[in-house]
Amino acid sequence: MNPMDGIRFAFGTLTALPVRVTRWDREAARSGMLWAPLAGLVLGLCAAAAGGLLLLLDSGPLLAAVATAAVPAALTRGLHLDGLADVADGLGSAKPAEDALRIMKQSDIGPFGVLTLVFVLLGQVAVLAELYAASWTRGAVATAVAAAASRLALTLSCRPGVPPARPDGLGAAVAGAVPLRAAVGVAVLVAAGCAAGAGVTLGLGAALHHALAVAAGLLAAQLLLTHCVRRFGGVTGDVFGAVAETATTTALIVSALGAV
Repeated sequence: MNPMDGIRFAFGTLTALPVRVTRWDREAARSGMLWAPLAGLVLGLCAAAAGGLLLLLDSGPLLAAVATAAVPAALTRGLHLDGLADVADGLGSAKPAEDALRIMKQSDIGPFGVLTLVFVLLGQVAVLAELYAASWTRGAVATAVAAAASRLALTLSCRPGVPPARPDGLGAAVAGAVPLRAAVGVAVLVAAGCAAGAGVTLGLGAALHHALAVAAGLLAAQLLLTHCVRRFGGVTGDVFGAVAETATTTALIVSALGAV
């Protein structure tokens, strides 16, 4: 198929950018989820640019960090954060799978979701402020790496053997769509690209450090995915959102540990 169809699928489903999805079938879903890290990278670069602009205008690192965390939320209309909150409410309810899925589908956010959003966003802002206090470059690289890793986690989550929890929605459209070999191949390319980018801008030590950040983000995301599949019987669009935010936050934290 035309690679542009997959790219449109990735940007049209994972961002709020004005991209029209031209195909909505299994082949497009497979291609789109293979291109998902590219959508994440674009969001990360936009976020880093916002932080850099504020630093150029003599803002403090905390304000720049808030802007950096806010840009991806705005460019996805809060899609992944909403998924994270819904999954937190579903898991926190301790109810059977069917009832938990019903709770997740409701439009309101419960106490588990609110607390999870607060602590996740506080963690992201705290890490970014620390990195920006050292230099914009450190914060920008960590932001781009974490954003690419978060969508790479979605690529790996669409491998065979991960069933959908519902017969409709994004989860059903992409669940099991990406062959394992292709997912692993993309993972290697993205991890190598993140390490190379960090190495060019910050040195060899940073290359290894950010490769570890990608690996840690993917590990945390897959642990959550495994728990959700066991708890809900499969994945939903909300689970994908939670997986992405988990990978983002973990990769950012690991990027900051020992880096400044």
